[in-house]
Amino acid sequence: MNKQGLKKNRIRKGDVVVVIAGRDRGKSGKVLSVDPGAGKVVVEKLNMIKRHTKPNQKVKQGGILEREAPFAVSNVMYLCPVTQKPTRLGVRTLDDGRRVRFSKKSNDSVE
Repeated sequence: MNKQGLKKNRIRKGDVVVVIAGRDRGKSGKVLSVDPGAGKVVVEKLNMIKRHTKPNQKVKQGGILEREAPFAVSNVMYLCPVTQKPTRLGVRTLDDGRRVRFSKKSNDSVE
């Protein structure tokens, strides 16, 4: 836990992740959004739920809509582009002072 009481989360929007627990285990997809406060991530085309919606200004026609539900960040892992396997991410500081994420499996920079 860091100063704000949040668990460190190195997954970002646009990353490709693999689901490691739950009914979508083994599937992968792109991260659409991250909520660090709640520790949740929404992954494209995974964890689909049916939402019963009334018509309103945003949704002209109501009905049963399918949309992605959030995953707990602990149930997804970053997919290493080099090894094509799930991996943990670390952070290292380069010589010029930039901080970059790296794959613990391939020891290769992610950015």
